[in-house]
Amino acid sequence: MIQAAKIAGSANKGSVMRYFWWLLVPVCAVLAAPAAARPRDDALSGAFRCAAVPDSRQWLDCYYGAAQPVRAALGLPPALAGQVKLAAVPPGGGAPRDEGVRDEVMANAAGCNRVAGDRPWLDCYYAAAMPMRVTLGLAAPAQATPVAIPQLATVRPMPPRPAAPAGPPPMPRNNVGLLAGIFNDTKPVVHNVPMQSYTLNRKGAFTITLADGEVWTQAAEDEVYHPAHWREAGPHTLVTISPDVLNTFVMTVSGESRIYKVKRVR
Repeated sequence: MIQAAKIAGSANKGSVMRYFWWLLVPVCAVLAAPAAARPRDDALSGAFRCAAVPDSRQWLDCYYGAAQPVRAALGLPPALAGQVKLAAVPPGGGAPRDEGVRDEVMANAAGCNRVAGDRPWLDCYYAAAMPMRVTLGLAAPAQATPVAIPQLATVRPMPPRPAAPAGPPPMPRNNVGLLAGIFNDTKPVVHNVPMQSYTLNRKGAFTITLADGEVWTQAAEDEVYHPAHWREAGPHTLVTISPDVLNTFVMTVSGESRIYKVKRVR
């Protein structure tokens, strides 16, 4: 019992010392400042109010939003609205995380008061947050100037969009053998690719455009025997094209058994 009481007393003492530190630093910063409150003093006081935020990512956004008085005094673009809102009314509830890292950030930020000029001070203030960014696995800001507003730490970066294809795939080779498809299986050059659109000429021969940009047209000798009767093209109209005998190609369309002779034009 006595030992447990000693441990509890030691923990309570550490907690009291931590909160004493949070109260002492802004007081020292104000005493070191001139009689008239400066924008940097307001910013630092706002950053200390962020201590109530339990989540470290939200705390970092609150810290960034607290810099708004200095940004306004310098005529810079305002901090992000979400950051300013967090700094104005920091949400509480729950035990703060990464308290040691927060202490390090705030100690570094308080030390920025030795910097002359609000613009260099803002550089120092943003740089002071680097230990928390490292803890959260966030990338360093691309530009460490006060003009660059740090993005919301609570917003995950969007994954890069896949690069758009430069154009349709290369034209198929015709030298697959004169008897291809009779004595051996041939690999389709187009396999279940959606038909994007199609047109019919005056004789009824079709020209189709596939989703990957390929353009195929019906062979002249085939249009009489196999007229197309598709109602519409779209993602559910899938096209497969394979090499055939005598360096030709045959096409099938999902949902029907008809075989068309085609050639690629683009």
